[in-house]
Amino acid sequence: METELKYQKYTAKDYKSENAVRWCPGCGDHAILSCLYKAMAELNIEPHQTAVISGIGCSSRLTYYMNAYGIHGIHGRALAIATGVKVANPKLSVWVATGDGDSLAIGGNHFIHAIRRNVDINVLLFNNKIYGLTKGQYSPTSDRGFVSKSSPFGTVEDPFIPAELCFGARGNFFGRAIDVDLKNTTDLMVAAARHKGTSIVEILQNCVIFNNGIHNKISDKTFRSEKTILLKHGEKMIFGANNDKGIVAEGWNLKAVTIGQDGYTLDDILVHNATTVDSTLHLKLAMMGYENDLPVALGVIRSVGAPTFEAEIEKQIAEVQQKKPKQTFTDFLLHSSNVWEVK
Repeated sequence: METELKYQKYTAKDYKSENAVRWCPGCGDHAILSCLYKAMAELNIEPHQTAVISGIGCSSRLTYYMNAYGIHGIHGRALAIATGVKVANPKLSVWVATGDGDSLAIGGNHFIHAIRRNVDINVLLFNNKIYGLTKGQYSPTSDRGFVSKSSPFGTVEDPFIPAELCFGARGNFFGRAIDVDLKNTTDLMVAAARHKGTSIVEILQNCVIFNNGIHNKISDKTFRSEKTILLKHGEKMIFGANNDKGIVAEGWNLKAVTIGQDGYTLDDILVHNATTVDSTLHLKLAMMGYENDLPVALGVIRSVGAPTFEAEIEKQIAEVQQKKPKQTFTDFLLHSSNVWEVK
């Protein structure tokens, strides 16, 4: 007798834990959490096949709000823990919730090496350019001259830009979203989860207490369409309130133009290809708006397939075991040459 198998469809509430969410009212983390619930429901990930790992910081509290396995680790070590979890059980869908301080300061070493190894984990990097949990010190992504409790006269350092670190570590997936743009944030999380390898999702998040409005110049809905561009693979790089602006190549650089002016037509506008192995153009796109007057790029900027760390480990173990038959504890230890007789 055949058993009918039914496709189980999860909803966002299936991923919510019973714990009360304890973030400041108005914090961008609430929106990110909501997007993650929706993304997991769209992916139809089974909660018991999901693990959420975090370090220390406001963002790292997300682990408590998920109906999934979770580890609230120590400061900066979330990616190291997540690597171990994924290698131990490759079937798990592993997510990391981390902040710009947690992952790019004390956790910077783990950040670049997880990317370099291409472990199949999804990293949600909350970037509010401040240390929120420890009450307002400048972080590795704070802009030069930023005034904070730990830099009362302004920082004298240049910030990390997460995209640069990702590409410098040979990253294969990088995307960016804004916390107030729920649809595109959700879509980006889904794309990250479907990518095999380390996925870095930078989310520009607002800290209403210690760094309120830090992303207003691009997040404000009244002019967001003019200050940002949502990149989609295979589509023209078009932006603007009237979709009349686009990105063109001018020598080695990128340039924003108005379609129909100065001789530029739709044919001149670049088409986004997120799968190009060479990351030169991807990095230029990711850096738009940081060192020039170009719009800030959102969406999937880079998505390239490559061997994953945990899969290669499994493959290597299988190859070694095939060449060397499995040994019992007695064969391996008691009957080996390293035996001492106690008299």
